[in-house]
Amino acid sequence: MREFQHMAWRIDEAVVRGQIDNTVEGRTTGVIWLFGRDKPLVLSLVGDCWRDLAGTKLMFENPSPTTLDDALAIEAEQNGIIGDITASRKARVPLVDEDDMHQIRKSGGEIPCEWKNVLYLEWFSEINGRVVIETTDFKLDVSSHEWSMDADAEAAQKLANLNAMRDFMAQVIRRSEPSDEPDDFSDDMDEFAWEKRLKESDRLTDAYQEVLEKYMEDSDCERKEAFVMGWDGLLDELAERDESTARNDFGDHADIDEIERMNFESDGQEADFDGEDSFGKYERHPLQARAQELALRAMDVVAGESSQGSPSYVLVSNLLQVSGKLAAALNDRSSDYEPETGYVLAILKRCLNWLNEAVGCCQELMTTEENADQLAALAHIRSTIFEIRDHITELRRELK
Repeated sequence: MREFQHMAWRIDEAVVRGQIDNTVEGRTTGVIWLFGRDKPLVLSLVGDCWRDLAGTKLMFENPSPTTLDDALAIEAEQNGIIGDITASRKARVPLVDEDDMHQIRKSGGEIPCEWKNVLYLEWFSEINGRVVIETTDFKLDVSSHEWSMDADAEAAQKLANLNAMRDFMAQVIRRSEPSDEPDDFSDDMDEFAWEKRLKESDRLTDAYQEVLEKYMEDSDCERKEAFVMGWDGLLDELAERDESTARNDFGDHADIDEIERMNFESDGQEADFDGEDSFGKYERHPLQARAQELALRAMDVVAGESSQGSPSYVLVSNLLQVSGKLAAALNDRSSDYEPETGYVLAILKRCLNWLNEAVGCCQELMTTEENADQLAALAHIRSTIFEIRDHITELRRELK
C-alpha cells in the first residue's frame, strides 16, 4: 500500500490558469499552469465531475497567483481518480480581513459573512495523493454541455468520490494491525513504543481535521465524516439514533455528544482546571501552568498577525501544543493514577521539538520587529521558552 506524506496538496494560490475537460463521459482531463513552473500539470482522471460541470469544459484564471512550495514540488503528470469537482459548492466567506476579524472576535461581535459559490477541484493522484484547488476568487468560463448527467448518475459519482476519500484516508492514517500479544498495551511500554502510538494518534488527528474542513458545510456531514474516517461503529450509532429518534430523540443525541466528549478529553485537552469532574479536581503541574501562561501571553503579543503558516501562527500553535500535551502527561487528578514513564518521556520529547520550533519563530519575528515594546515582549517569550525547555530536559533526565 502506498503511503502518502501529504494530507493534501493545496495549490490554488499558485494557479495561473487552467482547464478541466469532462466532455467524454467517464473521463476527466485537464491542464493547469502554476506560478514558477514552465510546464503545466496534466490531469488524466477516471470519473466525472458533479452535475454542474459534467459534460463541459471549464476554463479558469487566477487574478493574483503567487509562488507555493507545494506547487513547485508536485508531479507534472497527475494520473488517478477524480474526487469532487464542482463550481456549485457553497461556503460562508468573511466580508472583512483578518485584522478586522480579530477585533470583532475580541469585542464579542459576529463576523459578517456571505454565501458564495466555491470552485472545488479535487483528485487523487497515483503519486501525490490528494490534490485540492478550492477558491472563490477565480474567473470562470463554462462551455455548453456535450452530455448531461442525471441525478442518479451524480449520486453514484458522489458515492464513488466518498469511497476514494475513505481509501485515501486509510492510507494516510495507517492504523496499526491488532496484536494478539497480551502485553501490546502493557505498563512496560518504553518511550519509543509510546512514540509509535503517538505518531498514529497524530495522523488520526490531522486526518480528522482535513475531513472536518471538507464536510463541515454538508447537510449529512456526520455520516460522511464517520464513513471516510473508517469509524464504522459510529456509523452504526448514527443509524441506530435515526431509527429510534421517534422513541427517544434526546437520549440518542446525548450518546453521540458523550462520544465526542470522550474523544476530546482523550486527546489530552484540558476541560476546566479549577472545576470538578467525574475524576475529581486537577492538580496542575507547575511546568504545565507556566507553559499555558506562556501560550496565552504569546497569543496577546502577536494578536492580529497570525495568518496560517506565518511565524506568529506557528509560534502560538506550538506553545498551545506544549501546554496541552504537558497537561496530559503531568497534571494529576485526585486519584492514584500515574501515567507510564515511557508515555511521559515520549510527550516531553515532542514538547522539546515544538519549543525548538517556537524559538526559531520568535527569532524570525524579532529580526523584523521595529517597535521596542513589541521586541521586548518577544524577547521575554523567547527567554521563557528557553527556561521551560531546560526544565523539560532536566525532567527527562530524572525520569530516565
